[in-house]
Amino acid sequence: MESRFDICVVGGGMSGMTAALALARAGFEVALVERVPRQTILDSSFDGRVSSVSWGSKLVLERLDAWRDIAPRAQPILDIRVSDRQSPFFLHYDHRDVGDHPMGWIMENRVLRQALDSAVGRAARVHPVCAGVVAMECDDAGATLGLDDGARLRCSLVVACDGARSPLRAMAGIDAWQHDYRQTAIIATVRHSRPHNGIAHERFLAGGPFAILPLPGDRSSIVWTEDEEIARRVLEIDHGSFSEELAWRFGDFLGPLEVTGPVLDHHLSLVVANRLTGWRLALVGDAAHAIHPIAGQGFNLGIRDAAVLAEVLADMARLGLDPGTGAALAAYARRRRVDTWMLVAMTHGLNRLFAMRSPPVALARGLGLALVGSMKPVKRQLMKDAMGVAGRLPRLMTGERL
Repeated sequence: MESRFDICVVGGGMSGMTAALALARAGFEVALVERVPRQTILDSSFDGRVSSVSWGSKLVLERLDAWRDIAPRAQPILDIRVSDRQSPFFLHYDHRDVGDHPMGWIMENRVLRQALDSAVGRAARVHPVCAGVVAMECDDAGATLGLDDGARLRCSLVVACDGARSPLRAMAGIDAWQHDYRQTAIIATVRHSRPHNGIAHERFLAGGPFAILPLPGDRSSIVWTEDEEIARRVLEIDHGSFSEELAWRFGDFLGPLEVTGPVLDHHLSLVVANRLTGWRLALVGDAAHAIHPIAGQGFNLGIRDAAVLAEVLADMARLGLDPGTGAALAAYARRRRVDTWMLVAMTHGLNRLFAMRSPPVALARGLGLALVGSMKPVKRQLMKDAMGVAGRLPRLMTGERL
C-alpha cells in the first residue's frame, strides 16, 4: 500500500517533532515516521537528560503551540557564570543587560517530548506513522520510502531527523566529518538545600567542562565532562564515593548535595555532515550536526534548522514550485551554513582552548574572561548569540507569517 504526503519527516524525537510541526504550519501535509512506539518515547519517568532552550527557540515553540505545555515545568536561566579552574577571573552574563526576560530555560527532555507530542496531536496536518525506514528511492517527480511493515510513502521531500548516525544520510551517500573528543559526559541530577536563583554555571576544569544547570525546585542538572578513562573509573565507584567526587567539583555554595535519579554517561564526538542536502533530502538536527554540549546549543541549532527549512519551502510553494527541488534545498543549505559552522567552530574551539593546561595559556584565558566581561558591547553580542537572536532570524522567530 502506498500513501502520499507533501513531506516525510523521519525521526520522531524532539528535532523530528519540531520539524514536522514547523512544516505543517507552513501548510504541508507531513508524515512523521518513527519506528519506536510513541508511548516508549513519552515514558514519563525521569531519565536524567535535560535540554537548554534559548529565548529565540522559545519564540519558535510558542508559534508551534508547544510552549504552553513546557513553560510550567521549565526553569528560567537568569544569569550565567563562566569560570576557569582556580582563576580569580570569571565572566558573568546577566539577563538584565539585554532585556527583562530570561536568557533561556532548562527542562527535562521528557517535558519537551511530551509537549511536542501534544502539539503534534493537535496539528491536523501532521500524521504519525509507526514504522522503520528500510529503503529510499528518489526520482524527478518525488521520493518513495519503503517501510519495514511493507508500506510505502510517496512525497516531494524527505527530512532526515534520525540522529547523529543517520541511516538516511548514509542511504543518500552523504559523508560526515567526525572527531572523537575522547571525553565522556557524566550526567546526574542533584538536590541542594539552597536555591540556585536561576543561575547556570559553566566551569572549565582540568578534565573538561563542568556545567551546573538549574532545574525547577532546588535541583540542578550536572553535565560533568572528563577524559574517557577517568570517567570510566568514576562511573565504577560506589554511590557514596561518586557523591563525594561530584561534591568536590561542585562546591558548597548551594549547601549539601543529594544525587537523585540515574547517573548517565555519553561518549562525546563531533559529527558534521559534508552536505545538508541530497536528492530530495534535507538533514535537520543531529543528522546534520551533532556538536559538543559545552554551550548547550544542540537542540537550539536543530530548532533553527526546522524554522529555516519551513520558511524556505513555504516561499517555494507560494511560487508554485516543487519544495523538493534543488533550488529549495540549495536555499536551505545556504541559509544554515554560517550558523552551523560558527557554532561548530565555537564549541570545538572552546573545548580545545580550555583543555590546554600550561600556566601562560591559563593566565591568558583568565584575562580574556575578565576582558570580555568589561567590554559591554561585546558581552551583549555574545549573549544575543547564546539566546539565538543574532543575525538573520527565521520568520517563525519574528512572528511574521510563514
